[in-house]
Amino acid sequence: MLTIHTIRENSQEVIDRLKVKNFDATELVSRITIMDRERRDLQNEANSAENEMNTLSKSIGLLFKEGKQDEANAARERTSSLKERIKELNAQLATKEQGLNELIVLLPNLPHASVPVGKSAADNKEIRSGGVCRDLGSEALPHWELADKYKIIDFELGVKITGAGFPVYRGKGARLQRALINFFLDENQKAGYEEVLPPLVVNQDSGYGTGQLPDKEGQMYHVTEDNFYLIPTAEVPVTNIYRDVILQDEDFPVKNTAYTPCFRREAGSYGKDVRGLNRLHQFDKVEIVQIEHPNRSYQTLEQMVDHVEKLLIKLELPYRIVQLCGGDMSFTSALTYDFEVYSAAQKRWLEVSSVSNFESFQANRLKLRYRDKETKKTLLAHTLNGSSLALPRIVAALLENNQTGAGIAIPKVLQEYTGFAIID
Repeated sequence: MLTIHTIRENSQEVIDRLKVKNFDATELVSRITIMDRERRDLQNEANSAENEMNTLSKSIGLLFKEGKQDEANAARERTSSLKERIKELNAQLATKEQGLNELIVLLPNLPHASVPVGKSAADNKEIRSGGVCRDLGSEALPHWELADKYKIIDFELGVKITGAGFPVYRGKGARLQRALINFFLDENQKAGYEEVLPPLVVNQDSGYGTGQLPDKEGQMYHVTEDNFYLIPTAEVPVTNIYRDVILQDEDFPVKNTAYTPCFRREAGSYGKDVRGLNRLHQFDKVEIVQIEHPNRSYQTLEQMVDHVEKLLIKLELPYRIVQLCGGDMSFTSALTYDFEVYSAAQKRWLEVSSVSNFESFQANRLKLRYRDKETKKTLLAHTLNGSSLALPRIVAALLENNQTGAGIAIPKVLQEYTGFAIID
């Protein structure tokens, strides 16, 4: 959430920068600034009334001592009147502050100055790439056919049990899933991330804190009776560990990793591009989250990008890193890099990770602060997160790119986790 100070002092800059995200904030910023002015007028009136009441309260006893009974009674009546007025003003203030907050949360995060202008993924900027995109010829099978051939993923059984987008992993398919999860967690721990195992459902405050609510409410599975939400990513519960927390300078960086199933409604997702593992309602993902000092958050972002890149290199997958343009960025992000792996059978790139810096946008919602060592002031921290990695499309690329006449070869780095070198 943008701070009211940022909106008030830099209203035109907010409008101009949000245009990069293809978001017209003109009317919304105008409404916010007007309501903020009204709120401050109410606050000033309440402060003046309280100051007058305090001054009169102190004088009443003295007036009685001096025998000025009429003046003391008048002061007492005025104090009583001011008390009622302050009560009215505070009620109006609470309503105004709630309305102001409801408007501010509709504004996306400001994009970093380096974010390219664009409307869709077609306008994203490739940063670098690695690995070799193999040409497997026309005989290459897509992963959903390989999954059926080797009996490792049963999509139809998932439909029977739940519905489309809930596959059942079997035999070596299930072991490959577990191997990838353990590999990612081990690599993240080696990089200094503390593993946590968070809840898979969160309350409304948690969804609000990381920006999924109200922006993505329709995409989250909602347990209506308890007003809980199934998590769309481990980012939500892990980042909320630090809601209402004040860190010290020496606490940075805070580094956590977590494996969780993730749940997304993915409403409106149809067609061949979402077939098989390409887009699911339930999937496994390992996440990395960092809480960082604002002066170092972009250096940390680059370190997180380097870490995810090394994972893909170890998996021997062809990949590319793209910087998202404004129109393809999330509501909460200031700067995002996507990782894509090449699908040899589908002959297209599949997104497997997003690594983002949210700056203070989430921290403001979370009331996540740190105490500056020099000034002793409490300031907003920066939050970052990334997929490290999301499993479905990694598995799709591994199956497709490593298919041979003898079966599907397992990358060397995974063999100690799977206990086998080939799926046949």
